[in-house]
Amino acid sequence: MEALDYHAEERRKAEFDVDEMKIVWAGSRKAYEISDRVARLVASDPVFRKDSRTMLSRKELFKDTLKKAAHAWKRIIELRLSEEEATKLRFFVDQPVFTDLHFGMFIPAIKGSGSEEQKAKWLPMAYKMQIIGCYAQTELGHGSNVQGLETTATFDPQTDEFVIHSPTLTSRKWWPGGLGKVSTHAVVYARLIADGQDHGVHGFIVQLRSLDDHLPLPGITVGDIGMKFGSGAYNSMDNGVLKFDHVRIPRDQMLMGVSQITREGKYMESDVPRQLVYGTMVYVRQTIVASASSALSRAVCIATRYSAVRRQFGSQNGGPETQVIDYKTQQNRLFPLLASAYAFRFVGDWLKWLYTDVTQRLQANDFSTLPEVHACTAGLKSITTSATADAIEECRKLCGGHGYLSSSGLPELFAVYVPACTYEGDNVVLLLQVGRFLVKTVSQLGSGKKPVGTIAYMGRAEHLSQCRCEVQRAEDWLKTHVIVEAFEARAARMAVACAKNLNKFPNQEDGFAELSADLAEAAVAHCQLIVVSKFIEKLQQDIPGKGVKRQLEILCNVYALSLLHKHLGDFVATGCITPEQGALANEQLRQLYSQVRPNAITLVDAFNYTDHYLGSVLGRYDGNVYPKLYEEAWKDPLNETVVPDGYHKYIRPILKQHIRVARL
Repeated sequence: MEALDYHAEERRKAEFDVDEMKIVWAGSRKAYEISDRVARLVASDPVFRKDSRTMLSRKELFKDTLKKAAHAWKRIIELRLSEEEATKLRFFVDQPVFTDLHFGMFIPAIKGSGSEEQKAKWLPMAYKMQIIGCYAQTELGHGSNVQGLETTATFDPQTDEFVIHSPTLTSRKWWPGGLGKVSTHAVVYARLIADGQDHGVHGFIVQLRSLDDHLPLPGITVGDIGMKFGSGAYNSMDNGVLKFDHVRIPRDQMLMGVSQITREGKYMESDVPRQLVYGTMVYVRQTIVASASSALSRAVCIATRYSAVRRQFGSQNGGPETQVIDYKTQQNRLFPLLASAYAFRFVGDWLKWLYTDVTQRLQANDFSTLPEVHACTAGLKSITTSATADAIEECRKLCGGHGYLSSSGLPELFAVYVPACTYEGDNVVLLLQVGRFLVKTVSQLGSGKKPVGTIAYMGRAEHLSQCRCEVQRAEDWLKTHVIVEAFEARAARMAVACAKNLNKFPNQEDGFAELSADLAEAAVAHCQLIVVSKFIEKLQQDIPGKGVKRQLEILCNVYALSLLHKHLGDFVATGCITPEQGALANEQLRQLYSQVRPNAITLVDAFNYTDHYLGSVLGRYDGNVYPKLYEEAWKDPLNETVVPDGYHKYIRPILKQHIRVARL
C-alpha cells in the first residue's frame, strides 16, 4: 500500500520549482547530486541507524560511535569516494566522532603551519588514517586567551629534542575532541622556550599512544573529561584531558612552516610569512558558518513541517481546526528563522570564495586584506552560531510539548550544537575583536587609508552619518538600496559613536573595558550588514528555475526586515530611521509572511534532508506524525515490562501502608 503524504496539499501550493531550489541550496548541480546520492546511501545502511541513540549508556554510545566511524571509513574505501563525497558521508552519519577533529583540525593545522618536509611526512599517514590526530590547544585554565597557555616545550640542545611538560594543574590540556580515547597523535600548542627565552605559543606534533597496543606512551596521562550536556548529542565524542611529564620529541616535530629552532637552539623566522596561518583560521571558521546553516535549516525543517501538521483551535461548525502554521504569531517566530537558514547558507558559500581568495593573496605575499578578513570571519562565526543555537531552542518551543520529546530530534540537536558558541573562539570575545577592528578603522578614516572588502562602506561614513531614510510607504522597504543604506548607516553610526566615546578615556584599554558592551553591539550591526549584503549579492546572480529567484527575494526581505524589527532600538536611536518608518517595516514584514506561507513546506523540502538525517518524528517528510509518535513511545526501555522494576520494593509498600518507620 502506498504511504500517505500528509504534506501533499501543502506541496501543491508551491509557487516555485523545488528541484531548482535544491540546486541553489546545494551550491551547484554537481554538489546537489553528490549530496543526494550520499544521503540516500547513509540512510539505507542499517549500521548508521540512530533511532535509539539517546537511550544508550555512555559506554554503549561510544562503542556505537566507533563502529559507525570504522564502517564509514570502510565504505569510503570500498566505494572509492572523493574527498568531497567522504566529507558528505561523515556529515550525514550525523554523530560527533574523532574523525571530525582529525580531518577538520589536525590535518588543516599541519597543512597550514607545517614545512613542506613535514607535510610530505605526516599528511599521507593522516589521510590514510594510519595515524589519528587531534588538536590540543585548550587547557583547563585557558581557552580564549591562547597566549596564556601554560604547557611548555623546552628545547634541549644536548639531545636535539623538545621537552613537552605540563607544569601546573591548569596547564592540563582539556576538551580536545578525539583525545580522550582514540587519537594516536596531537598537534599540541605550547610555549616554546629556547636558551631561557620564551618565544610564545607554537604547535608541535606529539605522539600520544602506541601504534601497537594503543597504550599511552611514557610521561603521558590521558583520559576522557566526562559526560556533557544532553542525551546522546556530543557524548559520542571523547573530549579529553592530557598531562605531559617531561615528554621528549625530536626537534623536527615542531611545526616549522613559519618559524623554527636550529640545531644550535637559535629561534628563526622562516621565509614563509607568519600570516599564512590565517588561511587555516579562515578555513575552519568557514566550515563553522556552513555548519550553522545546516543545523538551523534542520531545526526549521522540523518545526515548519510539524507546524503544518499540528492543528489547534479555530474549528468552524465541526470542521478541522486551524493549522498552527497559519497563526501569525507562529509565522512571526518561524519564518525569520527559515529566512536566516538561507541567509547563513549564502554567506557560508561566500566564505568559501573568501578562503580561496585569501589563500591566493597570501601565496602572493599580499596581506592587505588580512585585518578585514580576520574581523569578518570572527564576527560571522559569532553571530551565526549564536543565532543558530537560539533558533534551535525556538524551534523546539514552536513544536509545543512534543518538541520536548527526544523523538522530536530537537533536544539532541540543541545539545550537540550549542558548543559551537564556545569552541574556536568564544562568541563574545570574537565580537570584541571585531569591535576593536571597527574602532581602528574609524580612527584611520582621515589618513587616506581606504577601507576594503566588507568594511568598504566605512569609507562613506560622513554620508552615512547624515543620510535620511526615504521610506514613506510600507512597500518602500522592498527597495534593495533602502535596506542596504539603513543597515550601513546603523553599523557606521554605532562604530563612530564607539570611537568617539573611546577618545574620552585617557587610557584606551580602560575605555575598551568600559565600552565593551557597546563594542559588541557595533560588531553585531557590522556582521548583520555583511549577511544581508551577501544575500542581496546572491540575488544579483543568474538564478534559474520557475519562481526560485522570487522566493529568495521574499526570504531576503524577511531576513533583513525581521532584523530591523528586532534591533529597532539601534536603528531609531542612531537616527537611521524614524519610529514611523520602523512601524512601516513591520507592516511590510507581515505582508511578506503571507507570501512565504504557501511555499513554506517546499522551501524546507529544498534542503533535501532524508528522514534518517533529520532524526525527527515531527519532521517526517510524509507528515505522518501521530501514529509514529505513539509507536516510538512503546520502544522506550521503561515499557519493556508492564509492572516497573522496583514496584514490589518501593511502590507496593506505600500503597499497602507497609512502610517501616524508624523510631528516633
